[in-house]
Amino acid sequence: MKEKVHFMEFDQSFDGSNALSVDVEDYFQVWALQDYIDRDRWDSLECRIERNLHRILQLFDDANARATFFWLGWAAERFPGLVREVVERGHEIASHGYSHVHVYEQSQEEFRRDVSKTKALLEDISGTAVVGYRAASYSINGSNLWALDTLAQTGHRYSSSIYPIRHDHYGMREAPRFAFRYGESGLVEIPITTVEFFGWRFPCGGGGYFRLLPYRFSKHCLMKVNETDRKPAVFYFHPWEIDPNQPRVDGIDFRTRFRHYVSLDRFESKLVHLAGDFRWDTMASVYAGIL
Repeated sequence: MKEKVHFMEFDQSFDGSNALSVDVEDYFQVWALQDYIDRDRWDSLECRIERNLHRILQLFDDANARATFFWLGWAAERFPGLVREVVERGHEIASHGYSHVHVYEQSQEEFRRDVSKTKALLEDISGTAVVGYRAASYSINGSNLWALDTLAQTGHRYSSSIYPIRHDHYGMREAPRFAFRYGESGLVEIPITTVEFFGWRFPCGGGGYFRLLPYRFSKHCLMKVNETDRKPAVFYFHPWEIDPNQPRVDGIDFRTRFRHYVSLDRFESKLVHLAGDFRWDTMASVYAGIL
């Protein structure tokens, strides 16, 4: 018989601010393209993180929005000045692991080394404490919850690595929709936001769903979370999503092409509306009361 997993949910009410986050990785580092672009090619490809992040930082300034930037260590090493600029402009630095390897592809010791290395690297570059972590492709699930204990042991205070939905490559449908604590480690898990209609659960916290669906639907869902559930929303996106002119990868299958490129040309305008229609702050600020 499968052991029942116990979670401790927090009774946290909504105070007006939602959590905005950016997973800092380039177009050639995403999960959807990993079968087409080897990691040993990364250094030979055009990196577009710098130009895209500058546009994002200006957009956030215009909307008076603050966000958490989950950096790949690989990217931070190559753009240390940009890491520091993110901090200087009032945002939070957090970890996305070093090179976008799924947690379920690592042993416990490999994972420990990866998150320890990346945390130390980001703290050295930014001059700030790094307390947050987000797994590549939300790759913490019911099979590797030990990762949450490892994160606590390595000095992290929260994770945003579990997506409480069913998906063909990630997700943990049985996980709570809102912030919770698992086990005795003290680590807080803050899932990406979902919404429920008539018993059905839908993702509404960013990614390809935000690009694909009309903005008014996403806005309605986030307002429902705030007004009906009385909880803050957690939204995420990637710098490459505001970059419709990014280099196209040849030879990819239709499903991968659709997932990666759908509606890139409309994403930035949607993001402008999103930043202006809601109040946004960092993960650490929104959840300060439970961290």
